[in-house]
Amino acid sequence: MAGQRVLLLVGFLLSGVLLSEAAKILTISTLGGSHYLLLNRVSQILQEHGHNVTMLPQSGNLLIPDIKEEEKSYQVIRWFLPEDNQKRITKHFNSYIETALDGRDEFEGLLKLMEIFGIQCSYLLSRKDIMDSLKNENFDLVFVEAFDFCSFLIAEKLVKPFVAILPTRFGSLEFGLPSPLSYVPVFHSLLTDHMDFWGRVKNFLMFFSFSRSQWDLLSTFDNTIKEHFPEGSRPVLSHLLLKAELWFVNSDFAFDFARPLLPNTVYVGGLMEKPIKPVPQDLENFIANFGDAGFVLVAFGSTLNTQQSQEVLKKMHSAFSHLPQGVIWKCQSSHWPKDVRLATNVKIVDWLPQSDLLAHPSIRLFVTHGGQNSVMEAIRHGVPMVGLPVNGDQHGNMVRVVAKNYGVSIQLNQVTADTLTLMLKQVIEDKRYKSAVAAASVILRSQPLSPAQRLVGWIDHILQTQGAAHLKPYAFQQPWHEQYLIDVFVFLLGLTLGTVWLCGKLLGVVVRWLRGARKVKKT
Repeated sequence: MAGQRVLLLVGFLLSGVLLSEAAKILTISTLGGSHYLLLNRVSQILQEHGHNVTMLPQSGNLLIPDIKEEEKSYQVIRWFLPEDNQKRITKHFNSYIETALDGRDEFEGLLKLMEIFGIQCSYLLSRKDIMDSLKNENFDLVFVEAFDFCSFLIAEKLVKPFVAILPTRFGSLEFGLPSPLSYVPVFHSLLTDHMDFWGRVKNFLMFFSFSRSQWDLLSTFDNTIKEHFPEGSRPVLSHLLLKAELWFVNSDFAFDFARPLLPNTVYVGGLMEKPIKPVPQDLENFIANFGDAGFVLVAFGSTLNTQQSQEVLKKMHSAFSHLPQGVIWKCQSSHWPKDVRLATNVKIVDWLPQSDLLAHPSIRLFVTHGGQNSVMEAIRHGVPMVGLPVNGDQHGNMVRVVAKNYGVSIQLNQVTADTLTLMLKQVIEDKRYKSAVAAASVILRSQPLSPAQRLVGWIDHILQTQGAAHLKPYAFQQPWHEQYLIDVFVFLLGLTLGTVWLCGKLLGVVVRWLRGARKVKKT
């Protein structure tokens, strides 16, 4: 078995080594936050495998104010937003997160934020110095991110082939995947793949709501397109999604529900994984204090670290103080409630090596917001979870975690100290959670190719084949009425109705003839 896996790996990668030359690849990240972290990782992997990578990030990383910048192995073309634009983005992003933390509908806030990103995109496209520099580089391929709509427009401006990566699980953006509504949950439906009749009714109705929401999101860039593309050659964002040569998806079926894929769709969940390093000595000393009881890791991602309310922090701290385990909590000390004294088993830090701690043998539980990268890291290391989702894809992520018995979930605005304490103890003490997520870790780790190898192998493949036309179904070129057989249905319905009408007419003629014949006989 091991020999077969080695042969498969060599066969998949050797063609890339022998046949492809180092390509010039442009990666684009204008959003910041976890979106930037993912594209940074993609850039590192492609550079390490022999390609010449240039990244176009927005400098400042507004959505991660405390990010640790590392020396880059690839080239970077930096650009800065005007200060007033930066302030607008920060203001609306904070408002969006606060709305989500309060449990209110966040979609209107998301639309407003996307409109501002559209204005930001217009500024970037109008920077002649940057755009000319990118054109002069003559890149072979552009790597874009699904929710960074500006990156699609930049690729279109450069007239270069591009591939895209979806930073979330399957289904959060419509880009042509077949999605049978009988068992593929619509994004935000909070359903599993096991739907009863009413679940299927809900899923069917939510499909129309999701389609309208995506149309609204894509429409936020209409003005940008009108401003920077001449009439007659203006791209449509929904069409650009289908134009991508490949779609990489930052998910895996160890986490997501099984569903049909297209040949140009490659799952690369776990791409953020790096070699494990020893945890810092101060954390190791803290963990050692709790012996066999182990420790609990608490982290809420790159964007929520500074947004947690004082009241929620107090409730969570109260719950953690009742545990026999130590608690290592990523929480900025400047935001800690001044009237709360830390429990002896709780340690707060501004930054922590999340993946290294998840790999630590003494970890017992991961308390998370349910972000895609965090969930995938927990599954890889076989750590059960308690989720407190806030916004975006996090609620649906935790639906999958609960459905697969990897942990439990509670809405952040419903947290009480007692409820959270019970949930923490439940997941730590009930070994079924640990067993389920440990089995998922085996599924994730035992695949023939790693996420990085799949990424590089498929990039090399489309570079050698000058695109991925052979992987795209003809459905992408069909009008919707052909794709869904509406024309066939209308034809057959018309034929059936016409046949019924004609039979009725003939029957009427026969009946009238028989009546006439009877009258003749009587006379």
